[in-house]
Amino acid sequence: MLSYPTVRASLIFVAVAAVGLLFADIAITASNPWRDLGNFFLGVVTPNFFSSEGLLTALLRTVAFAFVGVALGSFFGFLLALVYRLLPVRIFCAFIRAIHELFWALIFLQFFGFHPLTGVLAIAIPYSGIFAKVYSEILDEADPEPRRLLPPGTGMIAAFLYTRIPDCWQQIRTYTAYRLECGLRSSAILGFVGLPTLGFYLESSFSQGLYSDAGAMLILFYVLIATIPLWVRPKLLPIYILAAPFFLGEGLPIVWGNVERFFTEDIIPAPLRTGEGMAGMVPWLHDLMVNEALPGIWNTVLLTQIALVATGILALLAFPLISNHFGGPVRRTSGHVFLVIARSTPEYILAYILLQLWGPSMLPAMVALALHNGGIIGHLIGRQTNTLRLRPDASTGFNRYTWELIPRVYRSFLAFLFYRWEIIMRETAILGILGIYTLGFYVDSAIQNIRFDRAMVLILITALLNIGVDALGRYIRRKLALQTMPTC
Repeated sequence: MLSYPTVRASLIFVAVAAVGLLFADIAITASNPWRDLGNFFLGVVTPNFFSSEGLLTALLRTVAFAFVGVALGSFFGFLLALVYRLLPVRIFCAFIRAIHELFWALIFLQFFGFHPLTGVLAIAIPYSGIFAKVYSEILDEADPEPRRLLPPGTGMIAAFLYTRIPDCWQQIRTYTAYRLECGLRSSAILGFVGLPTLGFYLESSFSQGLYSDAGAMLILFYVLIATIPLWVRPKLLPIYILAAPFFLGEGLPIVWGNVERFFTEDIIPAPLRTGEGMAGMVPWLHDLMVNEALPGIWNTVLLTQIALVATGILALLAFPLISNHFGGPVRRTSGHVFLVIARSTPEYILAYILLQLWGPSMLPAMVALALHNGGIIGHLIGRQTNTLRLRPDASTGFNRYTWELIPRVYRSFLAFLFYRWEIIMRETAILGILGIYTLGFYVDSAIQNIRFDRAMVLILITALLNIGVDALGRYIRRKLALQTMPTC
């Protein structure tokens, strides 16, 4: 078995995560975590849907930010996909998608303030890079035969519209709809930086110990995600997109002088801004790297690798919950509910909730990342097993799991896992805003101390780290001959 490259690669990652656990801070520091956890679940089963007059408004604005951000992201992403073969375009798209939506929001807050444009751009910019990459891959896989059948003299645009788009339309439509679900999650967590979406009210309720209010918000969010197929219909999309900008709210007016100062003064390194010149850059960079960047990189990579392996383990344990090859309809329905909740709840919200219950450490972040990503992969692998037909005399129970199904889906499982590696690192970095010592912690601290020059360097390091992990993941998938498949 060890001769298989996929098995060797898996064991290497498990070993790295096991060593990482020796250095990770995974303590529970809350005085009575089980009582707090019990109070939280009691709040979920006794939700207070009439707790706040602004709750429905926040839900509406969560949807509005998602629609506007995803619509702009898909539009510009499609345009970029048409020229994605150009190296500068690929580098640009890789850079903008490597920066998390919350980091973009923190940047735009500094000069746009609490204006709707902050939330819209925070979603639209990274999503443009994501859409460009995925749309480009979909278009590249289009059947070239229809183009060869066109009569001579057919224009380039006409050929594109009548041959490639019809062949790819279903995939583009499916992925865009799936990305809308991701946009709703991104929109919700923008509330944690002060924008008027669901996360803002969720944080307020938790900080006051109003668990029934928080439970109501979570339930509304789950219902919103679960009912997407019912209310997101192709014929209604134009109406939603045209109406969404009018529900974003007004916010505070933009002071364009702040925008100019941000780019001409605030993000200029302090030694250059104060006249020290290049001579002062060396000690400035040394202090930044030693005291902030390197500790942040270490903790980000450490937490990412542990969460990646935990995600894989949870996904392998979870997919039988919805597989037709195990249990009956009641068990599969319960499994679907569990996986819908796990994959629908953003990692940031999960981590925030667990931090309130268990205290500050890496443990809440590990569990949050594993639950969300494991839920996504477990759902996808479970659906894949439902397409497999087993022999009439196939073994049952645990033997069916280990000898019949795992060997057939393991390569797809690894493809999904390595695809989400870069996504897990993005989320790990941003969880630092909650107080975990990843790169996001140092970015948030620099912004709080009005040291935007240091924050921008740390965000740049975060982006480069994500690009590096993404490239490494693609290399491993290529070496193991794993099929790449886009997920949220």
